[in-house]
Amino acid sequence: MNILIFGPPGSGKSTHSHRIVEDYGMTYVSSGDIIRYEIERGSSLGREMKEYLSRGDLIPDTIVNTLIISRLRRQRNNFILDGYPRTPEQVIALENYLYDHGIRLDLAMEIFIDEETSVERISGRRICLNCGAIYHIKYKPPKMPGICDVCGSKLIQREDDREEVVRKRYRIYIRNMGPIIKFYKAKGIYVRINGDGSIAEVWKRIQPLLDYIHTREEKRKEHE
Repeated sequence: MNILIFGPPGSGKSTHSHRIVEDYGMTYVSSGDIIRYEIERGSSLGREMKEYLSRGDLIPDTIVNTLIISRLRRQRNNFILDGYPRTPEQVIALENYLYDHGIRLDLAMEIFIDEETSVERISGRRICLNCGAIYHIKYKPPKMPGICDVCGSKLIQREDDREEVVRKRYRIYIRNMGPIIKFYKAKGIYVRINGDGSIAEVWKRIQPLLDYIHTREEKRKEHE
């Protein structure tokens, strides 16, 4: 099965994507991971994208389309695509690619949370400069404020985790996703999942849906 998963900042879509990969043997394709890789390796493209993210702006569609489609060429089926498409232009690029290669999407799943929940989850996040350990001032605080439990290094708040940036990202998401959700509703594959609650609680809402689709796809293959 091939799945799109999306949601506002802090919705937990990446966490649940990894669970889906483990339980259903799928390949995880994350726009965020691909973008972060370019940023971390310091390429000219990565530096350009870092500037957009630090302001809370979306990276131009032409850049994102090129990165994602290039990755999908290596994984044509049984994938979960996280964080893409995010604009109507990206939908067009993705749909054209899928059509040209005879690939079908089975589900467009949105994990939804409200703006205040998004701000609380993201703006409270702290990251170790040295080892990359992640904390949250409310849900997973370090033993000593501002200091990593693992290596004793300083914890920071990423530029794109600041409250004002999170609010801007959330509102951009809501504005841009309207026509995209309408499109996938018309295709009959859109489902909204309530993202409030613990990881386990949200997973209980997701799993029956995936089990149904997985079983349906297995039966379809048997009859081909």
